[in-house]
Amino acid sequence: MEVMADDYDTRDILRPLVFRLHENVPAIVREVLLERGWTEFDKKEQDDADWNLYWRNSPFRMTDHHSIKPWQRLNHYPEAVQITRKDYLARHLKRMKGAYGSALYEFSPVAFIMPNDYIKFIAEYSKERQSIGRRPSYWICKPVDLSRGRGILIFQDIKDLVYDCTVIVQKYISNPLLISGYKLDLRLYVCVTSFCPLTIYTYEEGLVRFATEKFDLSSLDNVCAHLTNTSINKCGASYKKYKEGIGCGCKWTFSKFRSYLRIFGVDDMLLWQKINNIVILTLLAVTPLPVASNCFELFGFDILIDDKFKPWLLEVNYNPALCLDCSIDDTVKRKLLHDIVELLNYKQIDAFRRNQVAGTKAGRRQVPWSTAGESAAREAPGLLTCRKVAKCTSASSIQSDLQAAKGSIPKVATLTKKTARAHPRKTLTSQLREKMSMPKIPSQAKSEAKHKQLPGAGHSPHKPAQLSHWLPTPDFCNYKLTTRPYFLSDKDQRPIPRVGDFVLIFPFNEAALQASRDGTDVKSIIKEIKKLVSKQLPSKQQNTKKGGGYLTSV
Repeated sequence: MEVMADDYDTRDILRPLVFRLHENVPAIVREVLLERGWTEFDKKEQDDADWNLYWRNSPFRMTDHHSIKPWQRLNHYPEAVQITRKDYLARHLKRMKGAYGSALYEFSPVAFIMPNDYIKFIAEYSKERQSIGRRPSYWICKPVDLSRGRGILIFQDIKDLVYDCTVIVQKYISNPLLISGYKLDLRLYVCVTSFCPLTIYTYEEGLVRFATEKFDLSSLDNVCAHLTNTSINKCGASYKKYKEGIGCGCKWTFSKFRSYLRIFGVDDMLLWQKINNIVILTLLAVTPLPVASNCFELFGFDILIDDKFKPWLLEVNYNPALCLDCSIDDTVKRKLLHDIVELLNYKQIDAFRRNQVAGTKAGRRQVPWSTAGESAAREAPGLLTCRKVAKCTSASSIQSDLQAAKGSIPKVATLTKKTARAHPRKTLTSQLREKMSMPKIPSQAKSEAKHKQLPGAGHSPHKPAQLSHWLPTPDFCNYKLTTRPYFLSDKDQRPIPRVGDFVLIFPFNEAALQASRDGTDVKSIIKEIKKLVSKQLPSKQQNTKKGGGYLTSV
């Protein structure tokens, strides 16, 4: 059982963590959490806030985000649909391409959003048709808000283009990498623990999804030859048959795929570096999203590789499928969920499911890394601290906190005698008095603090990090409590570099980290990515036996 008991009275703290599921959440989520010793929330028996993780398929309301408690996590970030709806993603990528150059953002085919872009599409289509000696392109049409391959049409002649809803039309990548003649794509799992500061993890294991009929441009209406969606291929005639070089079913793991590539002399490390670049650049396109703390977003990035081993972004999925269609699904997705729970970094104090400062009911805003430095490290683990935030925190609000403190929440677990002697406990009243008497930071000092580096990034370890200047928005004027973001390491107050098979890909160096501290300096980050890309250029061309992007079975 995953219980939290460390420095506290075990009679009071031997309690499991609690999960709360909305309707239609995949069964494997419940299974994994029960495997870990969690218990399920019972709204008839428990208080409304007596849970640690709330998982649902649909977005949460902003009021849910605003009222989040220190011990809670939500599995969605506000406005994540900005990257997962196909037309929104196309607009964001087009804007980034215009701002930072097409060379960096050439990983997604040009998209026309129909019917608005119909005239532009006709112009491009006609231009290609009139080009002498140029083969006509193939095009793919997708409804902007459907998933699982529904409503997709591949065509070459415009007379075949028919649609009755908003769609995007893109050039169809007609030279995909094939294994034994079968088309494939990659389902890459990406977890964003924060958009401000941007913090991105990719999962090392994942799914390679195959079409179950051999690729053939002369039969564009054969969805089992051109689409890799499992929901389509598992209904095909060849799904259960043994397919040479592929096997039965339609999935491999990343591990098997990368081993397969290495047999053919392909630099899989370089390929994965390019894929990571795509992930970072795509997420930068929608940064920043609304400020929210204690939440995360699991995305499913669909990546296609062409016969030149160039990766292309097909789409980004909201709520990537967690159903189990085969044993490979179970192998990948079960461990994925276990590692997500580890990434959420629950502390001993979270099992209490109560505010660590008695009587405090307000939610909390997210703290920039620069405000969570060494001073936070000196505090007791997991304890919430009152800090000076914005001018909207007035004396009247402090008085209301004092009134709320009277006889509200049961006392926090007693610290051990040794800890209590070394660090006398401060009452809420004493902390609030300190807060009221805290001297104002001069404007000059604020300016200096803004340019100060993070702990461990250049300044003396004996000098506490100063608070960065933060300009509040009206929505967050009522949030008086701050706490260190859950995804930071206790050791150095930076994002944890690896958790299970989740690997941190952003920030990828000190400069990128600094550019993400106070808001997201996209221009500086793009500059660092360009440096990174220049270092990743291969010294020699990919060596592929059998040529033409067609890998045969070994």
